[in-house]
Amino acid sequence: MPLRKQRSDHLPPGRGASPHITSQEFLLFRDLVYAHTGIALGPHKREMLKARLSRRLTALDLPNFGAYYRYLREEDPNGEERARFVNAMTTKVTGFFREEHHFKYLTERWVPVRREQALQGGSRRIRIWSAGCSTGEEPYTIALTLRDCLAAGLASWDVRILASDIDTDALARASRGTYPVERAAPIPERLLARHLLRGTGANAGFLRVRPELQALITFRRINLMEDPWLIHTRFDAIFCRNVLIYFDRPTQQHLVNRLTHLLHEDGLLFLGHSESLHGMCPELEHVENTIYRRVGFAGG
Repeated sequence: MPLRKQRSDHLPPGRGASPHITSQEFLLFRDLVYAHTGIALGPHKREMLKARLSRRLTALDLPNFGAYYRYLREEDPNGEERARFVNAMTTKVTGFFREEHHFKYLTERWVPVRREQALQGGSRRIRIWSAGCSTGEEPYTIALTLRDCLAAGLASWDVRILASDIDTDALARASRGTYPVERAAPIPERLLARHLLRGTGANAGFLRVRPELQALITFRRINLMEDPWLIHTRFDAIFCRNVLIYFDRPTQQHLVNRLTHLLHEDGLLFLGHSESLHGMCPELEHVENTIYRRVGFAGG
């Protein structure tokens, strides 16, 4: 008697059609994503979730999404698969000099003021946080912008950049500081020559960030939804760009308040082009497009 053909929705991923995800399973994963990352997934994200998690089913040789959910809840005591789950569900869209007006503001407005203050006896200490740094293009852009602006007296400045993300895979790529040549297209040629090294031989077609630029940056895994963050400093500027768009309004409000309280007086918060703080935080005043300054600082 011929064998009955197995239904495609029960075939292990990679051996047939992608498994079906039920409405109930989507809701379970949606809640799990929200609990671990704060990311709010609407119903229109169902196919995206299915596509991204199908790779994890393939890797674990699991037959369906229900089995994967049980694996996460019952068979992952060290949280290793949970980290891969989070990595799969985070979006990695970034680039050098993305939203260029932010770096123009640093170059033309912010750094000149800091230099003048330093000449009058002010601090030469700069602390910046790139929150949600993805694969590292943002913090490296910040670093090369500051190095270029402070070039003449760089040795007298104490500059440190914290670069964080929830995605461990993205952080690993960021810490390597190696990128295909085409990724560096937005970097002006004079900065490219000064701050990145061109690969040769087997590394032809790639660029690597110079060690002196990497030395300004500390990469750390930080989940913005966790409390506390174990950060023991205040920042002169925080870049948290294109992060708020993934959260619901209450989560946005909570996160913005926490970020604001880590800024020095007159510290800057940089957001993404589609993000707004309208009515969200009275301690922040609008400076320029998606740039905000902390005011009314009371210490503490």
